[in-house]
Amino acid sequence: MIRKKRGAGGGENMDKWFGNKWFVRGVSLAFAILLYVFVYFEGSSIQSDQSRVPSGTDTVQVLEQVPVDIKIDSEKYVVSGVPDYVTVTLEGPNSILIPAARQQNFSVFVDLMDLEEGEHTVDIEYERVPDELDIYIEPKTVSITIEERASAEFQVQLEFINQDELPFGYELGETTIEPETITVTSSRSLIEQIAIVKVYIDVEGLTEPINKREVPINVYDSQGNGLDVNTNPERVLVSVNVDNPSKEVSVEVDTVGELRDDLQLIDMTVDPETVEVFARNEVLEDIESVLTEAVDLSKITSSGSNTVNLVLPEDTNAEEDEVTITYEIEQTITFEDVPIDIENREADETVEIINNDEIVNTITITGEESIIKELSIEDFRLYVDIGGLGEGEHVVPVSIEIPEDVSDDIEVELEFAEITINIS
Repeated sequence: MIRKKRGAGGGENMDKWFGNKWFVRGVSLAFAILLYVFVYFEGSSIQSDQSRVPSGTDTVQVLEQVPVDIKIDSEKYVVSGVPDYVTVTLEGPNSILIPAARQQNFSVFVDLMDLEEGEHTVDIEYERVPDELDIYIEPKTVSITIEERASAEFQVQLEFINQDELPFGYELGETTIEPETITVTSSRSLIEQIAIVKVYIDVEGLTEPINKREVPINVYDSQGNGLDVNTNPERVLVSVNVDNPSKEVSVEVDTVGELRDDLQLIDMTVDPETVEVFARNEVLEDIESVLTEAVDLSKITSSGSNTVNLVLPEDTNAEEDEVTITYEIEQTITFEDVPIDIENREADETVEIINNDEIVNTITITGEESIIKELSIEDFRLYVDIGGLGEGEHVVPVSIEIPEDVSDDIEVELEFAEITINIS
């Protein structure tokens, strides 16, 4: 009798299972399910770690330079370490994100109201951000220092820069600072470090007095390092006299020649109207005005401007060595023998002008030369309206048609504003 080994029988059973196609398909399905579950949870983990990546319907907008407000008892404390600006990233539906980013109605702040003096690490917070938006602030936290507020008064000192670059013959005179004393407010530790409060004036090339120039205040410690403190006021007014006598005098235009007979000089102006002349006091006493180089009127044919030099008296100089002269020229032209049209004449009526063999008139036109030169007799029409008049003599007004585009820019004069006619 031959017995089968148990092990050999088990192997045959396994062979039968793997030989069964349904068994193989079941195992493959189980592995597929396990692989799907693994990939799903791994993907969810990655997505949660990348929460700042927008979904298909969300958008992200980064706002630079968003100001940071500080909530603190400013009458009692001063704080350092809070950035002036932060970067804010908004994420959410486009319809809500765009108005919020554009209007920036939200605020970013640090709330220090419940903190005492000392060093603290605080969160940068926000408010009034729509619930549909996610907000990310960079930096999110900051290290700050709260100190007791203190104030002290200091004298303001003035220092001139480039004093060796003053023009020859000039020197600095009396100076004033308004106010001479300012109040500095900061932490007590910074107040104790203040060694000097100073303002600077650059006098390179200075030829005129400085009159109440507004300049910023600089605060330094004993090592010359600038200190970040609040000053009241933030700027002072500095005045500096410069010893170089001068006088403001008018500018007069010198002219030669004459305009053409058909031209008229309506107006002539000079810019600037006055100039400052520098000289010794005894020279300035005799100067009331300065002349320009002569302007030849015979060469002027239209309105315009010219730049001409000043003719300064001996031993003087001026900041301005030339001026601009602007002149307005008007031209007059005459059109003679302009026919007069008769309007509303009946077919059987005869019309004649008394004491005039022809129905004519003369038009005189005055205006800007640039406009007048473009006009001709064909641009105008004279007429009289005899509608409703009966036989006999009548005095009727003469009307004129003028081009609309120049009607406000010219003056028109008729030789005869009205005429006497006879209707038969």
